[in-house]
Amino acid sequence: MFVDESGFLLIPNVRRTWAPKGQTPCIRHLYRHDRLSVCSAVAVSPKRRRVALYLRCRAHNFTGLDIQAFLRHLLHHLRGPIDLLWDRGPIHRRREVRDFLAAHPRLHMHYFPAYAPELNLAEYVWAQADHSLANGTPDNLRELRDRLTDATRRLRRSQDLLWSCIYASELPWAR
Repeated sequence: MFVDESGFLLIPNVRRTWAPKGQTPCIRHLYRHDRLSVCSAVAVSPKRRRVALYLRCRAHNFTGLDIQAFLRHLLHHLRGPIDLLWDRGPIHRRREVRDFLAAHPRLHMHYFPAYAPELNLAEYVWAQADHSLANGTPDNLRELRDRLTDATRRLRRSQDLLWSCIYASELPWAR
């Protein structure tokens, strides 16, 4: 299971677009720095070759207790042992998280090498979500959450898109 966090701002994520010659496109937005923090886990079932996406969204930065709640959510929804693959972010090394992992033998933690986001396929899930939200101008966090929910719902429903995230990572996967 690949775990990662990301933040989404009300400030638009500007992407390339087109416009008639001489008419530069302009995105108007409220210059607010409100943000959503989202934690995701991408689970790959080795037997059924299915990919599942689990998410938790907060209007504040994640704390160790938020990560505990997310891991508890995963334990509730998944059977058997769970191998967690994540980066060495400070939130993953918090005492609350380490104590929670020690108390739950089903969870096995593995770190990616330092500075290796290309190995974490959850990064490619975030790239898909960023692409879906590009050039959007939500007025408030609720609208941003709704757009993010739509984007991740589209991802969850498409095994092809989730597998493309896996194949985009530099991990060896049998096709």
